[in-house]
Amino acid sequence: MKNHEAFLTRLYQEYEAKYPRSRVAHQEARRVLIDGVSHGARLFEPFPFRITAACGPWVRELGGAEIIDYWQGHYANILGHNPPLIVEALQAELARGFGLQTGLPDEGQTALAALLAQATGAEKVRLTTSGTLATMYAIMLARAFTGRDVVLKVGGGWHGANPLALKGVARTQAGFTAVDSTGISKSADQEILVTRFNDVEALEEVFRRRGEEIACFIFEPCPGGGGFIPATKAFMRAARDLTQRYGALLILDEVITGFRYCASGVQKLYGVQADLTTFGKIIGGGMPVSAVAGRADVMERASESAPRRVWFNGGTFAAHPLSMRAGLAMLEYLIANEGAIYPALAAKGDGLRRGIERVFADRGILARCTGADAEALPAGSSLGWVNFPLREDTPLTAPEDITDPSLCDVTLREKALKIGLLLEGVNVVHGLGAISTEHTEGTLARTLEAYDAFAKRLRAEG
Repeated sequence: MKNHEAFLTRLYQEYEAKYPRSRVAHQEARRVLIDGVSHGARLFEPFPFRITAACGPWVRELGGAEIIDYWQGHYANILGHNPPLIVEALQAELARGFGLQTGLPDEGQTALAALLAQATGAEKVRLTTSGTLATMYAIMLARAFTGRDVVLKVGGGWHGANPLALKGVARTQAGFTAVDSTGISKSADQEILVTRFNDVEALEEVFRRRGEEIACFIFEPCPGGGGFIPATKAFMRAARDLTQRYGALLILDEVITGFRYCASGVQKLYGVQADLTTFGKIIGGGMPVSAVAGRADVMERASESAPRRVWFNGGTFAAHPLSMRAGLAMLEYLIANEGAIYPALAAKGDGLRRGIERVFADRGILARCTGADAEALPAGSSLGWVNFPLREDTPLTAPEDITDPSLCDVTLREKALKIGLLLEGVNVVHGLGAISTEHTEGTLARTLEAYDAFAKRLRAEG
């Protein structure tokens, strides 16, 4: 892989000159915040820019620069930043003297849970506040229900900072094999198994060897930290069949994919019903909401009346009144307008991904976008990564492929492209990110101009 050190140094210098107020603000933040941020995904070299406003596809940096944003609230803002639909609903709630935390039940949480269950086919729902908590509670439910301890996941799969799944998230020289965090149980290495995404034979093998010990198989249908590569139909079918055969539970982590491809979980497009599904991001309409939804007999393990119950209490701010109002407004809108929203988003995504590949090809640079698969998800996708394979025939079917520096130029994608696009007023993550309904054709055209400007820079490097 080519050494980009000199190229990165020049990009960083230009970036520091372009965003000096953010540089100073980051230095100040580091005095009181670890690394100057409250989430590792918001940190990048040489420093993250800071914003003062956000609207639709745009954010405004401290110095006044307008930036087209494809991070979109960790992929949560399908209607763009601060959509009027949600803002007005929250303002109306506060104006009537309600909305802040009460710690008491109200009808909003029932309404949101009922709509979520109706849209996804779940029998029971429990609400909490983050994807991390949702996946943690889902695994606890599965372990309690099956009486087993072993959790199976895919390499490169991210289920939040969940101590029951913090293995095989980050790639090491040995692949996706290591426990990712200190401070968790010493038994984590034995109790978490990792298999290769989209590899049916490997999945069958791990169930043959350890199937009687596995409590659950958890994975994202399109891994957010692993390329947004869709699960193949064969892999999804195998996951469903093997978990049923061996008495394990299938947990689909749809914190990102839920209501992103259709007004339900993406599993609907595969014709699969998970035992448990975790939702988040979009279902909160920009407010903190997540949920575990699924089979009643499994979910009832969280009931006060259950013997040896799972302490799934959700947290102080679970079902926060304003979050319920925002989530309800969002889901009602997406369900009512499903036929218009999702085909348009998919078309924008497909067009942008093709455009990016064309821009780089015109400059003699090999680039491939992941995020869609016509066989697996004919509905298309508004998510994507940009990858720089080292060869034309490099496979891009699993996180192992796109994170392997012997197969793809990871530094170019994660560091150089990130800063190069910010110099042109475009913010991406993993090379691209998420498209919202507010990314207009003009915005997308401006984005392609930014990619072309970076391609020219890269070509000039030789």
